[in-house]
Amino acid sequence: MKKGLAIFAIVAFASSFVACKKDYTCTCTSGTSTFTYNLGKQSKKNAETQCAVYATGGWTCSI
Repeated sequence: MKKGLAIFAIVAFASSFVACKKDYTCTCTSGTSTFTYNLGKQSKKNAETQCAVYATGGWTCSI
């Protein structure tokens, strides 16, 4: 029982360092215009950073 618990703890600890990567899409709107950009497979933090680059000149963008 203790050995199984130790193995579970090690696996849980190691999996906390793995970043979850998903396909993200950045959607930008300005007035009645809407554009979407496929950001590909990456972490949520990176997708948010990349999407923020498109938010210029009155455009509002979010993933």
